[in-house]
Amino acid sequence: MRMRALGVAALATLAFSATACGDNGTAQPSAAPSAASSGPASAPADKGNGKLVIWADPSRVTALKPFADQFGTENGVTVEVKEISKDNQQTFLTASQQGSGPDIMIGAHDWIGNLVQNGAIDPVTLTEEQKAAFPPIAIKAVTFDGQIYGAPYAVENVALIRNTKLVPDAPATFDEVVEKGKELKKAGKVKEVLCLPVTQKGDAYHVYPLFASAGGSLFGSTASGDPDPKKVLVGSPESIKAFGKLKDLGEKGDGALKTSITNENYIVNFAAGKCAFLVSGPWAMADVKKSGLSYDVTPVPAFKDGKPATPFVGVQTFFVASKGKSKALAQEFVANYVTNKDVAKALYDADPRPPALTAALQDVQASDPDAVKFMDAGKDGLPMPAIPEMQAIWEPFGIAETAVVKGGDADKAATAGQKAIDGSLKN
Repeated sequence: MRMRALGVAALATLAFSATACGDNGTAQPSAAPSAASSGPASAPADKGNGKLVIWADPSRVTALKPFADQFGTENGVTVEVKEISKDNQQTFLTASQQGSGPDIMIGAHDWIGNLVQNGAIDPVTLTEEQKAAFPPIAIKAVTFDGQIYGAPYAVENVALIRNTKLVPDAPATFDEVVEKGKELKKAGKVKEVLCLPVTQKGDAYHVYPLFASAGGSLFGSTASGDPDPKKVLVGSPESIKAFGKLKDLGEKGDGALKTSITNENYIVNFAAGKCAFLVSGPWAMADVKKSGLSYDVTPVPAFKDGKPATPFVGVQTFFVASKGKSKALAQEFVANYVTNKDVAKALYDADPRPPALTAALQDVQASDPDAVKFMDAGKDGLPMPAIPEMQAIWEPFGIAETAVVKGGDADKAATAGQKAIDGSLKN
């Protein structure tokens, strides 16, 4: 699959829910889950109404069912796993407000700000041991305003995927990526310098590592380290300079960034050998492997003398619904079942994104070394901002990106983007 909607009309959310290429195989637990790297697994005293309802998207329903049934047996309750496949976030919010929602919802961590703002989810209590069982980036992503609001289970971000027959060694800088891509194109060995989707509307998600390395940023930070919606920095001097760098890479410059490269053709082009470099995520690997190309996955490198090329990091998460009828059961399932290696592995088997649980990632490493490589590429990334104001960023940023890639003035493009964002946030 390619970029698909997570539920809200935003490019970033398109980048996440959109990326699974699961096999939808039935996963069976190899043994009764013990609360490995978790707190006590004793049954909660309050069993609510004797029923636990979990909402999940199609790729996770089958994987979850055996564990849900087992949890129900152990706790003397009925567990229903219901498939939700359209506008999941808004469907959950609407149902929550009407009192007809689930006890547990599965979704992307960048929903958290909106869900908290609408009183739809509760904090989740994880022990220090449980938190230590995840990489810091995963815990950081599900932490909002100082509290943990979910149990992470999968992590995804973009990396640099290269054709090792054409480029045996990983470039040390992004300048080298462009230089090598241009050299190969001139020699007639590839058609494109780089396969990174820009499209006619821009694609902030994929280009963000380059924008960040060039000094650009979207928001300032609050005292707690969260993105500060009161400090939008798209039009800052640093970001203007970064847009200028994107212009240099664009159609009237190096030709590395092109609006003709889209979400529909960028992976296909790489798989067909039309470019030596691809900036994409785990969702690209099915096509890449099928192509038979020799490849490697490494972090997107920074520009020479630039800042780190930090990708956006998305974390798929189990949430406890504030208005659920079996909240104690929900807390127990999320804290002590989702953090179990068997469950994490089953979810990976159904939808092969890098598992957030370190023990599960180690288990899949032998059969899927790329999962570890993607996790490494995102370990110092930027968790997708979970504040509701992020929705105002995508379209204006994309318009500014497209403008400069086509050769437009960076100052004008960034200033117009900032103005549009500011206007949207005031309404």
